[in-house]
Amino acid sequence: MERIDITQRCEEIVTAYPPELLKRALSYLYRKETKASFEIEHIRPDLSRTDRFIALLTTAEHRDFCEKELLIEIQNSIVDSRFCESDYRQNQNYVGETVTPLQEKIHYITPKPEDLTGLMNGLISTHRKLKQERNIPVVVHAAIIAYGFVFLHPFEDGNGRIHRFLIHNILAQRRVVPEGLMFPVSAAMLNNPILYDRSLEAFSVPLMRLVDYELDDSGDMTVSGQTGIWYRYIDMTAQVEALYEFIIKTVDEELKKELNFLVGYDRTKKALQEIVDMPDRQIDLFIRLCLQNNGYLSAAKRESVFSVLTDEEIERLEAAVRMNYAT
Repeated sequence: MERIDITQRCEEIVTAYPPELLKRALSYLYRKETKASFEIEHIRPDLSRTDRFIALLTTAEHRDFCEKELLIEIQNSIVDSRFCESDYRQNQNYVGETVTPLQEKIHYITPKPEDLTGLMNGLISTHRKLKQERNIPVVVHAAIIAYGFVFLHPFEDGNGRIHRFLIHNILAQRRVVPEGLMFPVSAAMLNNPILYDRSLEAFSVPLMRLVDYELDDSGDMTVSGQTGIWYRYIDMTAQVEALYEFIIKTVDEELKKELNFLVGYDRTKKALQEIVDMPDRQIDLFIRLCLQNNGYLSAAKRESVFSVLTDEEIERLEAAVRMNYAT
């Protein structure tokens, strides 16, 4: 699998589309990636948090963020300001879910706070070595660092989004992604939740058999014994294989889907303009409303937004949308 030339595969796809369309696609891809990364964690961000994460994604190709100070800076930029960190977390953290008001199901236990500095230093040092070792495939590099980060869980909040951002950062820094483009990897993860869960559980499930802990009534956890060794030398085979699959799905499915959507949109917009010469904003709205309603304009929107159009014009416009998007 590591013999797949992802850059070549991507370039074969994008060369089939005009450069101006690729430029337009980039803003859609940033927004799609942001939406998916939050949705994986079942978060509905407001516009401000969305825009901050998009702004972060745009910087992925410009600098290497795998440094302590920069990771803290990222965390501060993507979480609620009340939960910003100035250092690695000082509390024992875990991933769980409330089964009943009196019962918590624990899925994953993070390293002890006193082990974090050494573990994170090791992760960052490994990243620097992998940057110099050009014989290591870039996806192996990205998987080791991004999954290593989320397994260490150095912050109280934002770890999952930073984990997925680091994939973009490393792919961009290693020039796997063609300039002016990005892979919506989170969308592939969101659309393949079983594969994503398995990539995390390949480490978390065996770990849970090794760590002894107690959880008090306040939800505070105490971990017994020396556990740092379990997080220091992780077999990342399952995570590497999963990331390869996500990236291939991203290039072959998500990227193609986004580019083909824009091609269809341009074709549809031209067809609608030939039927009724409406302002661009009205055409955009007509297409969007039809796509939200299986290719038809709802009666309410006909009356409230497009009452100036005749029934015949609306039917022809709807037919053009359905034909170009095969809805």
